[in-house]
Amino acid sequence: MQATASTDLETTTRRHLAAAFRWAARLDLHESIANHFSATIGPRGDRFLINPRGVHFSRIRASDLVLTQPGQPPGEDIDLTAWALHSQLHRLIPRARCVLHTHMPHTTALACIENFEFLMLDQNACRFHDRIAYDRAYAGMALDAAEGERVAGLLGDRHEVLLLGNHGVIMIGDSVAQAFDELYCLERAAQVQILALSTGRKPAIVSEQTARLACAQWREYPQFAELHFRALIDILDEEEPGYRD
Repeated sequence: MQATASTDLETTTRRHLAAAFRWAARLDLHESIANHFSATIGPRGDRFLINPRGVHFSRIRASDLVLTQPGQPPGEDIDLTAWALHSQLHRLIPRARCVLHTHMPHTTALACIENFEFLMLDQNACRFHDRIAYDRAYAGMALDAAEGERVAGLLGDRHEVLLLGNHGVIMIGDSVAQAFDELYCLERAAQVQILALSTGRKPAIVSEQTARLACAQWREYPQFAELHFRALIDILDEEEPGYRD
């Protein structure tokens, strides 16, 4: 029974992660073959799935994902920068069951503004009230474990989002559905901020009290992420069923 449950969990996680890749490509949240998603398998979270080196998000299938673990040296099928970040995030942050790293355009644009902090400008933005950490020390590509450890330290115990200055964003979550739904909402909020700021008019910032309330409401709203992700999977099952293979 235990082996069957473990196998079922891996199969489901593979399909959910493959679906996240396909939708990231559809929504233009990815960049070339440079971005990476990962998700843990098993009760201890000591093994994780990650996309293979050189495969475009729009082509990834469940069976393509590489199963590995933090203490194991990466093989040639895993990108070095992916390993440096994701292996350390999963090792050091147990609640990071899913880790999504992208260079999605609007969020990355905001991360490239000096000393920028995410504005509580609309309802989607309020979802991230006091949940965003900032990395203002871009120093090139992440190629060793020490960089992954540094990034994990910035997320700490209470942040789920890390804006990587001059680079992109990292989102962590307790499931693929949760992390992907929040990645989507973050990019939508960033797009609204760029559009609002581009008018040259003063933005109407939501008050601290209201932003805190809206964030709590988001976190308590029943099954929103799961229902959103289920709807995305239903579309893929109809239009691109090969992702499940």
